[in-house]
Amino acid sequence: MTRTHAHAAPAPKNSRAGRDLPAAIGVGVGLGAIVLLGVVFFEPLFVVTCTLFSVLGVWEVSRALRLSRVRVPQAPIYAACAVMPAAAYWGGEQVLTFALIGAAVSIVVFRALDPGPHGWRAVIAGVFVLMWVPFFISFALLLLHLPEGKERLLVLLILVVSNDTFGYIVGVLFGKHPMAPTVSPKKSWEGMAGSLVGSALVGMLCAVTLLGAPWWFGAILAVAVVIAATAGDLAESMVKRELGIKDMSRLLPGHGGVMDRLDSMVFGVTVAYAVSLVYLQNV
Repeated sequence: MTRTHAHAAPAPKNSRAGRDLPAAIGVGVGLGAIVLLGVVFFEPLFVVTCTLFSVLGVWEVSRALRLSRVRVPQAPIYAACAVMPAAAYWGGEQVLTFALIGAAVSIVVFRALDPGPHGWRAVIAGVFVLMWVPFFISFALLLLHLPEGKERLLVLLILVVSNDTFGYIVGVLFGKHPMAPTVSPKKSWEGMAGSLVGSALVGMLCAVTLLGAPWWFGAILAVAVVIAATAGDLAESMVKRELGIKDMSRLLPGHGGVMDRLDSMVFGVTVAYAVSLVYLQNV
């Protein structure tokens, strides 16, 4: 009797940067299309998208923290995910700030009523997750309140993509000196330089053509976004390293989890809002 051996399907071939590129590109294009549809044509869809990203991001981070036996108070944070994007879009800065304060107080009260151990760790972790995910994501909706808000948000998205694209290309081709070898060994200083130069050029073009602003504003905005996005990426890598995980989840093929894609965006959007606000108050 002969034996037949089942042949497993070949694993997807990863790039030198450690990604399944076809899957990563497909997922990235799909998510980008949904975001663009909401920003350009139907803003409430963008509010819903930000809310969904917040919920999934909180789920991923809370799940990861449980590996270190940290129980994040769930109810007040998920409530904040539902309230904060809407507060930012329909209420602006002040309403978002009140929502943040209310959510933080709710975390303390909710945990105080829970007799479980290590309450202070849960409160600190809860406020950290609250700030990192729903609060920072909501700044994307605050951008829509500024003059040329849609255009500013589109420029931000373009700059984040430029940061990833130029950093990836230059890093793969020329990267030899890791920025933070113990946290993110594949991120190099050469890739960072590529991100800065490429994004600055893109930012200058976007400032003149989409925002009607001076070229130098585009360069400043691009540099600020690249630095913030890189800091966000390294921050998430540090958290994952401390928790001993590779990806926050496997929800997005070729990317990992939602937070593996939002890590640079949440820092970048807050800085883009601040830079735009300072510029608009001084012109």
